[in-house]
Amino acid sequence: MENLDRKSEKGFVPTLLLCVLLGGFGVHRFYVGKVGTGILMLFTFGGLGVWALIDLIIIATGSFKDKNGFLIKN
Repeated sequence: MENLDRKSEKGFVPTLLLCVLLGGFGVHRFYVGKVGTGILMLFTFGGLGVWALIDLIIIATGSFKDKNGFLIKN
């Protein structure tokens, strides 16, 4: 229950910009601490763009979480 109230230290705007500009390389996932999936995105070019697009939508709606499961700050 505690994770629902806590917000990540990572910012919404930097995460969104990194996804828009470098989403195909998974840079936004490295930024929020999700190194494993960042590496997967890097090698698959963001799931050929599909995974990066899905992440962009999740970030824009405010549902993206960092490695600790905390929502990215708005």
